Amino acid sequence: MTRSLQELIDATDSTVDMLRNMQTGPNVYPGVPPEFTNWRDEQQAWQNTCILFDLSYHMVDLRLHGPGALDLLKLVGFNSFDGFGPNKAKQLAPVSHDGHVIGDVILFQLEDNLYELVGRMPSLNWIIYNAEREDFAVDYSVDQRTVMRDDPSRRQSYRVQVQGPNAMATMEKVLGGPVPEVRFFNMTTFEIAGKHVHALRHGMAGQPGFELFGPWDEKEAVVEAIVTAGEEFGLRRVGARAYSSNTLESGWIPSPLPAVYTGVSMKAYREWLPADSYEARASLGGSFVSDSIEDYYFTPWDLGYGHFVRFDHDYIGRDALEEMAVDPPREKVTLALEDDDILAVIRTQLGDGERAKFMEFPSAVYAMHPYDEVMVDGERAGVSTWIGYSSNEGKMLTLAVLDREHAEPGTEVTLIWGEPGGGTAKPTVEPHVQTEIRAIVSPVPYARVARESYRAV
Repeated sequence: MTRSLQELIDATDSTVDMLRNMQTGPNVYPGVPPEFTNWRDEQQAWQNTCILFDLSYHMVDLRLHGPGALDLLKLVGFNSFDGFGPNKAKQLAPVSHDGHVIGDVILFQLEDNLYELVGRMPSLNWIIYNAEREDFAVDYSVDQRTVMRDDPSRRQSYRVQVQGPNAMATMEKVLGGPVPEVRFFNMTTFEIAGKHVHALRHGMAGQPGFELFGPWDEKEAVVEAIVTAGEEFGLRRVGARAYSSNTLESGWIPSPLPAVYTGVSMKAYREWLPADSYEARASLGGSFVSDSIEDYYFTPWDLGYGHFVRFDHDYIGRDALEEMAVDPPREKVTLALEDDDILAVIRTQLGDGERAKFMEFPSAVYAMHPYDEVMVDGERAGVSTWIGYSSNEGKMLTLAVLDREHAEPGTEVTLIWGEPGGGTAKPTVEPHVQTEIRAIVSPVPYARVARESYRAV
């Protein structure tokens, strides 16, 4: 019986082929309906009125408690921790010993020596591994996402977001008074429906709001109070279909492939990861195909995290990041896809003849980790790694990582849509032919309000 990720890799001729033909489809967002009304109106609400996201089901929570917790976080985090303390949060994106991103999560400090990390499992696996491997005075507990639980009906805590131009008016009504001034990514506490609620000052696609969380049994009362208060301000609850597309406007790349499949320094970790772990079940999709799995790795600069990187403490991957920081070769961008070429892809689905890869709306992602080739004059210029439709912009957009020489806004590029050779064995891939789609390199974030508000933070 195969027991570890390393044994799976040893048993295959190609890690790339193994992941490209993995039977796992795209990440799902369980626990909420696909649509509460329709995904177009739900998308538009986060730019025009107000929305409520229910994040209680699809992310994993890791709690760290003890005097050694901060030392553990410093070991895996390239951020500076100066000034970090209770009621603050930050994005944490651990890297391998070679400086490539394993994943990213949001780190909350709730109290002295008490931290919570929320996100996908790869980063959390890496933190747990180092907690067990090193002699830190820290305890941890994992609150798994719904689809991984024996009892999917409940978790330890709920988590919801209220976002949009009318978010503050909604919060003012639900609180019965002025909303306290809270700096971005700082926390406070509210009383909602008689319940004590943690509140993180947050933003999504440039719009203001809060991420709210508390004990699971108090969720229903809190959500009902927010929804009732938001009625006059046009609040809409957002379903799973629209939620998966919100990143297109805000510019966050949600699915970097964990950079754990190679490297002698990472072998002990691969032997620790079980054969049914996230990393062992991850699926790759798209037109980009390389013989080397390392060509699918991203650096912090590729993902737009370069401004977080600090060299004020020792951490895993620091030496590699110091070398990368001298001249990062790639840059994150948005690609605005040509309308006529999108229509041509859709048109192939009608009538006889060869068909392009079906393009789902609003999110056209069909694997856990999408990678499509981006070309300039027949040469590879980078990869697209998230694709979908924004009703707010009236465009199909992708988030991409391009060589800096091709990353200037206004540059014309070509996206290769669909997998070579008629497609892989993933169940989400039907027989199809590859198609070229013209695109214009555009700013990231794409939404103007997001660019302006994030620049101001």
